[in-house]
Amino acid sequence: MTAILEPLEPTEPLEPALSVRQVLTLERVLAGEPEVVAGAGQLDRPVRWVHVAEAPDVGVMLSGGEMVLTTGVLLAGDPAKQVEYVQSLHRAEAAAVVLGLGRAFPAPPEAMRRAAERCGLPMIVLHRPFPFAELTEEVQARLVRRKFAAVSLSESVRTALTGLITAGAPLQRLLDEVAQHSACPVVVTNLAHRVLATAGERPAVDDVLRDWERIARQAGGTEGDGWIRAELAGRGERWGRIMLCGYRGDTAAGRLLADRAAEALVLHRMLAGNSAHTWEEQSAQSLLTDLVSGVVAARQLLPRARAAGLPVNRRTFVPLVVHDGDPAGIDRVLRMLGLSGLVAELADGATAVLLSLARDQDAQALTAHFAARLRTESGAVRTVAAADARTAWDDVPSGLREAQHVADAVADSAAALDLPAVVRLRDVHLRGLIRLLRDDPQVQSFAERELDGLLCAADEDLLSVLRTYLATGRNKSRTAQLHHVSRPALYRRLEAIQARLGVDLDDFEQAASVHIALLAHDAQQR
Repeated sequence: MTAILEPLEPTEPLEPALSVRQVLTLERVLAGEPEVVAGAGQLDRPVRWVHVAEAPDVGVMLSGGEMVLTTGVLLAGDPAKQVEYVQSLHRAEAAAVVLGLGRAFPAPPEAMRRAAERCGLPMIVLHRPFPFAELTEEVQARLVRRKFAAVSLSESVRTALTGLITAGAPLQRLLDEVAQHSACPVVVTNLAHRVLATAGERPAVDDVLRDWERIARQAGGTEGDGWIRAELAGRGERWGRIMLCGYRGDTAAGRLLADRAAEALVLHRMLAGNSAHTWEEQSAQSLLTDLVSGVVAARQLLPRARAAGLPVNRRTFVPLVVHDGDPAGIDRVLRMLGLSGLVAELADGATAVLLSLARDQDAQALTAHFAARLRTESGAVRTVAAADARTAWDDVPSGLREAQHVADAVADSAAALDLPAVVRLRDVHLRGLIRLLRDDPQVQSFAERELDGLLCAADEDLLSVLRTYLATGRNKSRTAQLHHVSRPALYRRLEAIQARLGVDLDDFEQAASVHIALLAHDAQQR
């Protein structure tokens, strides 16, 4: 089944829940000439409901967040009851009390006002007669509409995310959808608070990541100022969290949105199974790919690297590339050695490794130790291509490209060449130069012209013999051994090669020309 999903229009976040201050600005309330006589510093408290109550022990009927309306008719003439009334509201965590002045209280009662000020409870008096039913109706209607809008948003997000999962969308597409609805940066972390993925407007996300160390330290605290989180857990195990960073809408709606997003991410991870890359691997892959490509300036990627857990302050960076390496196995070796770094699979079966070492550590010795341990743990001979260590973060992209170039230069013949465990640019000599020039049309034409006799016949066996013979420095004994043929049989093949190419391989200049052409041909084929 194929699903074609049209992108949704960005959704504006819901306005915050009605606060006491906002209720006082409603047209119907303004008609009652409201005056705040106590608790003026608490007017931003959210109003969950409006309740009319006259009983002195009104608090037992409340559950918190109510704006209580009263005429005070049962409190007149009894300051003690007035104080108890206010204290009862405070204990019940009411949002505010509104007293309609009139026959019971022609002026604000001083005992109530002082008690409200001590408790920090907003107390508002209405100087003109006001039908409480109108205020109750308007506020309740607004609150109901907001609650419905929050639920509607929640279901809209759930439907969109479920559709994306059904269509096989990647994690990033899901997060982009959440960011569209929340209109704020979205961050996914593991339990160690390392950033695994982000979504949202790039400048806003970068601002969050630049301050991530402080944010991560406070991640276990209470939510506030639009920072809303939801835990990621499945099969009884918690393994991360998703955070809405600076959500400007209603907190309840934000929590619903975060919960829907968390449900979708858990489902996405469970459906991916063990065959898919982990989110940690995807995070490292995205970062290293951006570094290698150079599309994004290294300085702009620094917050992402720091948030991903890579030490970056006063460090030495060693860029490495391993061909045909298992990223999970390489990461395992890093952990065994206690080295900090990122590991990610790039294109063409290459795995990039970025080591981050303390300035006082011996980068060359540790790189050699890592390569030797990797060879031991993998059970196979594996060449590690390395660039020279970098002490400046801005130089890391060029280092990764250099390591990739070295790895590519030796990929075809690493088994036939006597190379060290750690190969650097100075070790690839002519092969490295040819690798750089492989796309030049004149080089391509030269290779085809020099090898025409073999390429036309498409004789891979003779090409292979030629490749080994030249790579071993025209050592006939070694070539025969590597191809498991007798010396006479090898001589016949070399004679056939020379006849087809029209060259004398015993002549150094002609052999060198054929060797360069073969290196260029192999580089072009890769």
